[in-house]
Amino acid sequence: MTLILGILEEGLIYAVMALGVYITYKILDFPDLSVDSTFPLGAAFTASAILAGVSPVLTLFLSFLAGAVAGCVTGLIHVKLKVRDLLSGIIVMTGLYSLNLRIADGRANLPIFTKETIFENQFLASRLSSSLSPYTIVVILLIITLLCKVLLDLYLNTRSGYLLRAVGDNEALVTSLAKDKGMVKIVGLAIANGFAALAGSIYCQHKGFFEISVGTGTIVIGLASVIIGIQLLTPENGASFLSHFTKKEIRPTTAVIIGSILYKACISFAISMGMEANDLKLITSILFLIILVVSTERRKKVKLHA
Repeated sequence: MTLILGILEEGLIYAVMALGVYITYKILDFPDLSVDSTFPLGAAFTASAILAGVSPVLTLFLSFLAGAVAGCVTGLIHVKLKVRDLLSGIIVMTGLYSLNLRIADGRANLPIFTKETIFENQFLASRLSSSLSPYTIVVILLIITLLCKVLLDLYLNTRSGYLLRAVGDNEALVTSLAKDKGMVKIVGLAIANGFAALAGSIYCQHKGFFEISVGTGTIVIGLASVIIGIQLLTPENGASFLSHFTKKEIRPTTAVIIGSILYKACISFAISMGMEANDLKLITSILFLIILVVSTERRKKVKLHA
């Protein structure tokens, strides 16, 4: 049970970040590497703010705004300065490394173990039965993750959300509608990096510290979660096994959340099989490579049958 709870906790935290990666990777088709630094940006901002006496709940919103600003910078570099999408993300990612250290008062590790966090929620704990009290953290994470999912779904069904989808599919169409495709990209990057920073804030409060290297490989985790969820769980990608359980369409955002949990389950399984924690990055890389190869082969088969 402890292992399952750990998988759910880690999976739900990174699911928030994966929702942001879903926007850049699947909707905008934008290889945004700045996520590797906006995730620790949220963690650094949260640790500093909580130590300064700011409400843990308020730090979630402030971290989202901080990440959104970073996303806007990435978008402005790409749109206004005409820098390639990949390079603009690398520039922001590199610059944020130093900024994160400054926010954390020059410290690579900033603990907040003695401070109150969102997971010390007396209001929720008092309303859960004694049998459910061990699951308080999972319940809180589930509430936050589902709230992010619902808000993202609502946004994608707005006029701005449709324009965001259109930019990723057909930029000429957006231009023909007399809309600024560059501004649409900036908005999308702001939301995506806002989710990444929010996930970093949640991670910091869950673990009880900020560490400068927590963002290393974040983009790979996000991409793996998105690809696992989209390829396995959405009907348009041939998830035929779903027809045995339900005929309802699974939203991509729901698939991404499930994909994040499945990804963390795979990592935990690999470690439980005897691999050391030091091999985590190697496991992540190999698993991500397998996912990419399998998804590519599946797309080729779909095209051949078509």
